[in-house]
Amino acid sequence: MNGEQRRRAIAECLGAAPLSATCLAARFGVSRQVIVQDIALLRAEGAHIVATNRGYVAGGRPCSRVFKVCHTDEAIRDELFLVVDAGGCVEDVFVRHKVYGRIAAPMGIDSRRKAEAFLAQIAAGVSAPLKHITGDYHYHTVSADSEAALDEIEAALGERGFLAPPSEGALRGN
Repeated sequence: MNGEQRRRAIAECLGAAPLSATCLAARFGVSRQVIVQDIALLRAEGAHIVATNRGYVAGGRPCSRVFKVCHTDEAIRDELFLVVDAGGCVEDVFVRHKVYGRIAAPMGIDSRRKAEAFLAQIAAGVSAPLKHITGDYHYHTVSADSEAALDEIEAALGERGFLAPPSEGALRGN
């Protein structure tokens, strides 16, 4: 099976039940990293695949946008609730480190419940927000069912003062 055939088979396997990269790797006899790369290629081709904490699922929201934001730790809850209450999903968080380059983490936060679970981990000291290594500046990929919903989210982020001015070329190479 070549890479294209494997990617088609992966896309057919994905549904509402999460499948981990490890599970998919075992199924197709490749490494987990190959699966992660396959998923990235499928997404680049327009497949709607969502990464959750239990694995990949098909579907998701058809529109997405990257927002550069900056806020205090105390405002994390407000930011996440603002997005999910408008029908969005915070797909990931990433920063641009001057030495390491792009550092990213999947989030998959599409409800207040998931936002609260994330905030509980932060509060418990499991780890610190990624934004701490870049002076609170960070990016989120946000998905929604329509461009209009993303426009609403962007306007609300702006009204709350969460949007940061974009840097020239900041989003190249995402």
